[in-house]
Amino acid sequence: MNKYFVDLHVHIGRSSGGKEIKKATANNLTFENIAYESYRKGIDVIGVVDCISPYILEDINSLVSRGELVEKSKGGMEYRGRQNLILGAEIETHEKHGCSSHSLCFFPTLKHITDFSDEMSKHIKNIRSFSLMSRLTGQELFDIVDEFGGVYIPAHAFTPHKSFYGNCCKSLHEIFDDRSFGRIPAVELGLSADSMMASQLSELDGKTFISNSDAHSLPKMGREYNIFEMEDASYTEVLKSIWNKDGRRIVANYGLNPKLGKYHRSYCEICDRVIEGEPPVLKCPVSDKHRVVVGVRDRLEVIKDRDEPDMTGRPTYNYQIPLEFLPKVGPKTIEKLIDHFGSEMKVVHEASFEELAKVVKEDMARNIVLAREGKLDIGVGGGGVYGRIEA
Repeated sequence: MNKYFVDLHVHIGRSSGGKEIKKATANNLTFENIAYESYRKGIDVIGVVDCISPYILEDINSLVSRGELVEKSKGGMEYRGRQNLILGAEIETHEKHGCSSHSLCFFPTLKHITDFSDEMSKHIKNIRSFSLMSRLTGQELFDIVDEFGGVYIPAHAFTPHKSFYGNCCKSLHEIFDDRSFGRIPAVELGLSADSMMASQLSELDGKTFISNSDAHSLPKMGREYNIFEMEDASYTEVLKSIWNKDGRRIVANYGLNPKLGKYHRSYCEICDRVIEGEPPVLKCPVSDKHRVVVGVRDRLEVIKDRDEPDMTGRPTYNYQIPLEFLPKVGPKTIEKLIDHFGSEMKVVHEASFEELAKVVKEDMARNIVLAREGKLDIGVGGGGVYGRIEA
């Protein structure tokens, strides 16, 4: 078995022809740039989650016709013989009581996702303009994904906006029937939660936890990721790892300390600050009329069914601070480090203080090592604002 760095949630901002694919994303976030940037980052497998857009399918077919993108025999795509991409979509669904949630859907081949795109055009108002928002419920989307040979995973499952646990339900059994629930292999944790927090829900004991970047720009790729142990970097092997089958598995999750996440604690939009206090904080102490964005930590305190997390059989969750979060480490410094060490993963995981200090100033080198060891002080995030490293 081999070990691979895997990030299964990266968005596409624009087509190669400049068509907007997802709002609030970088203009240079194209399918091909994602494939190239993953090489620089040191991420071996990328899940690209806007591939049902007809414009992106055109880009993919163009790369295939030029021989730059090749379908793998066990599913997935290989870019220029070195990077591996899983074709997928993030879809918004709506439940009958008015809430909405996001889910990740992945497919083994270009034909599978093309057929899925054709089907989803019946359930999305204008798939060319906005391929995210459907008129389906979560159960209806699961049934379609299952019918078309894909796999379904709830996205950023605990965030206060657009997630099942965050704003839709206390249990996934409220959304999915028993058969469907059993066929959902995993949930995505999101930037404001970790495995220990999610393990306070007993219904998730049989589900794998995955940590992904949900990148809306190239630098954000790989800010959260996983290490998969599998034979090769194909769709089939990725699925086996998520299902923990045939000796394939996830051996480690790497993600932000949840305190850094944009929605970790409750936030008053009127007072414009994180609300301090023991969770769950559900109201602003200044006024009950103030609008509060309930944090992931606070929401879990309400819906959990045990105080102590059960991590039996789960991989370790490692707090990882991306280089761009560190004080005084800007794009030019990151570029310099990657050029020297070969990839961001080598900088973050392998380079010693002495090696780093030959490339950057000692205080920067020290912060990179301290971040790796989890020894930097962190200010708490909330209400859409990231926490800060207080180094």
